[in-house]
Amino acid sequence: MAHKLRFDGRTVIVTGAGGGLGRTYALAFAERGANVVVNDLGGSRLGDGSSTAAADKVVDEIIRAGGKAVANYNSVDDGDKIVETAVKAFGRVDIVINNAGILRDKSFSRMTDQDWDLIQTVHVRGSYKVTRAAWDLFRKQKFGRVINTSSAAGIYGNFGQANYSAAKLALVSFTETLAKEGVKHNIRANVIAPIAASRMTENIMPPDILASLKPDYVAPLVLYLCHESTEESGSLFEVGAGFVAKLRWERSKGALFKTDESFLPGTVIPKWPEITDFSQPQYPTSTTDTDIGSLIEQANALPSNPKGDDLKYEGKVVVVTGAGGGLGRAYSLLFGRLGASIVVNDLGVTTTGSGSSSSAADKVVEEIRLAGGKAVANYDSVEEGDKIIETAIKAYGRVDVIINNAGVLRDISFARMTDQDWDLVQRVHLRGTYKVTKAAWPYFIKQKYGRVINTCSTVGLYGNFGQANYSAAKLGILGFSNTLALEGRKNNILVNSIAPTAGTRMTATIWPPEMVEAFKPDYVAPFVAFLAHESCPSTGNVFEVGGGWIAQVRWQRSGGIGFPTSKPLLPEDIATKWDVITNFYDGRATHPKTTQEALQQFFENFANAQSSETSEPTKKSDKSGKVDVEAAKKQKFDQIESSYEERDVILYALGVGSTRKDLQWVYENHENFHVLPTFGVIPAVNSLSTFPLQSILGDFNFMMLLHGEQYLELKKPIPTSGKLISTPHIIDILDKGKGAAVILGVTTRDEKGEIIFENESTLFIRGSGGFGGKKNGADRGAATASNTPPKRPPDAIVQEKTIESQAALYRLSGDYNPLHIDPNMSAMGGFEVPILHGMCTYGISGKHIYTKYCNSDPNNFKSIKGRLASPVFPGETLETQMWKEGNKIIFQTRVVERDVICIASAAVELKNSSISAKL
Repeated sequence: MAHKLRFDGRTVIVTGAGGGLGRTYALAFAERGANVVVNDLGGSRLGDGSSTAAADKVVDEIIRAGGKAVANYNSVDDGDKIVETAVKAFGRVDIVINNAGILRDKSFSRMTDQDWDLIQTVHVRGSYKVTRAAWDLFRKQKFGRVINTSSAAGIYGNFGQANYSAAKLALVSFTETLAKEGVKHNIRANVIAPIAASRMTENIMPPDILASLKPDYVAPLVLYLCHESTEESGSLFEVGAGFVAKLRWERSKGALFKTDESFLPGTVIPKWPEITDFSQPQYPTSTTDTDIGSLIEQANALPSNPKGDDLKYEGKVVVVTGAGGGLGRAYSLLFGRLGASIVVNDLGVTTTGSGSSSSAADKVVEEIRLAGGKAVANYDSVEEGDKIIETAIKAYGRVDVIINNAGVLRDISFARMTDQDWDLVQRVHLRGTYKVTKAAWPYFIKQKYGRVINTCSTVGLYGNFGQANYSAAKLGILGFSNTLALEGRKNNILVNSIAPTAGTRMTATIWPPEMVEAFKPDYVAPFVAFLAHESCPSTGNVFEVGGGWIAQVRWQRSGGIGFPTSKPLLPEDIATKWDVITNFYDGRATHPKTTQEALQQFFENFANAQSSETSEPTKKSDKSGKVDVEAAKKQKFDQIESSYEERDVILYALGVGSTRKDLQWVYENHENFHVLPTFGVIPAVNSLSTFPLQSILGDFNFMMLLHGEQYLELKKPIPTSGKLISTPHIIDILDKGKGAAVILGVTTRDEKGEIIFENESTLFIRGSGGFGGKKNGADRGAATASNTPPKRPPDAIVQEKTIESQAALYRLSGDYNPLHIDPNMSAMGGFEVPILHGMCTYGISGKHIYTKYCNSDPNNFKSIKGRLASPVFPGETLETQMWKEGNKIIFQTRVVERDVICIASAAVELKNSSISAKL
């Protein structure tokens, strides 16, 4: 065990410390000797109300344990009062943990200004205010530690959290700049993206998952980063459930273009693979880490760009903010030449945001018109985005493209920064981007088309001395863009961000003249126009661009480490494994693109960490470290009794899309009333939640379980009501390396003991493989057939549009997983809306084949098998494509709107092969 890390004599401020993570931090610091200021406003997770009880309770816990603590009840927006409490009580401040937060989750189309502003105030401005109040003390005493709190939603974006995503990513760049400014004063700043059970997650995660996400597995990293012996600064970590990993920016080598008249939007297309190629990656940490001079020389030495596609913009309306000069002017002139109608917005202020004039916008409009283009001017502030968009609608009747380019600078060291310096930059850059985009969004949705190009900055990506306000705003824009890209995709709204390097009136104040000339805005405009074109394939990405060079930037995450959750995690454990946590070169680094993907990798590591301190797969079960497959197959399990009535089979039929016209399935008095054959999956699938898989595989996290395939065989038609006795058994367990495939059989009998149907469910449990078992199982006929569709057009096709309430209806047949009904839960899984049950899609497909080839006679239906290949969203259209091969109908089911296969390797066996398709 390493030397115990102590904080004797140190004073720690923890905001939002009345519960969850904050409470755990406060208790942990106090236990190790620190004086603690427990700050909590006592509001709800939505930001409503206030109370002293939460903070007082934590203070009482600390004092009763022999520690030292005082309470503070101020809002983080009054950061100076929180710091004042610390100084009055303990005479100093050494550590600030910015942990306070609230949620106002809502889709962007329904988000209000209040939803946006409150999140920014608490998360971003609150972190700024508390840190700024402590900064002078840190500098004076030559010691300080700051921990800011980001989120996976900020890093990757998350549906329904545009406000929260923007705020949480803003804090990453804020931290990077603090680290750069604080280094000479022994001030270290880091940022964490925790996943933990807290007041904000308690209503959107199931209890079994919450139990695995104790804040106790986050606090040790925070304590380690705050200790005086730790040198780490300016870094971002994902942490929780015993897993810790570091993130950094990775940049492609990029592509170079000749900066002459041949550099047009269409010339980008041939070099798109080069722009997005990460085979020769770079890892910048500063705005100066790029040899721009060399890139310009190489670009100038190139021959003229080969002619690409002739991209035009006739009929498109483009709004460009901050278009009175620099980049905005270059964008406007290029779009005007290429046929677009332009709204040239410029408030006419100075680079610091003072004054106003209409002349800048008017001059650009005149240039466009003299060149034969179409343009109108707008002089409103971007904070009045609705007026800017109104100008477009009044002039042209529509809006197609938004280029959020307006900006101001208030560069000043953090020690000298005022609230006005902070607020003005946040309002113009971050809030202005939100307001203009929000005003255009309803038009984009209505016309099923929109392009948004937001302006980030290399300062936002990497931080920069003297620009804490600007860096936070610019990376906040990227977090905003990431979520908009997710929400807009289904409506053909694409959102990308650029970090441009160009000589403008803002950079002219800090660059030498020759550099301003070398980086003409004209060399950025072609790429922006490409991103705005209807043929652009990109969304949710960020690019550095300037001087004829374009490169993509993405996150890279270290392989990290999963600590065993069978014992407490300590800061000393973090210290001993620090080299592993921060190692990007051991072959385990990944590149998550979405919250869903990041959490999937996160929980895979967590599952692999139950008994090991590495990310090696856990070998489970018997004393030899192997799953005893043969013993499992012989094991007897409890029978499961259930009963059902006519109401239940009607409800199932409605759940898989039957209507009032399908009387044979939905009306108990119909002469041919009977049960849809796929109803047979219900007893088997509903029994999965109680089957004791852990007794066979050992402990594993149920987040790791995927329902992969389902096979159902009917022995006779299902009665319209009755009592069922289902007996589960293990058919096989296969070792797939990174996971285990468990084939669970369920035999269902009636009260007489006669078998009605049999099911086989293939469950894939990630992180439970590597036990030395066989990889492939025995051939079980129809249950294991690959069912590859023939290379000919389908013999029959049936389309059915699901309804918006399909999942809400189907769940009444027994699958109450909140992923299918709770928007918050589905958002945690990375889905835009609650997804449809896989067995619902399975049932709809089976219904199509049953109707088409069985004449709706259950005596003709023998079996059905399918692999659940992709999620379906309620409201989407399902297309079942069928090929008749003897007594088998091979099929696959496609989501029409997204052109993805959701049921694959599928087939229905017929009892009578002579039946033809019903026309």
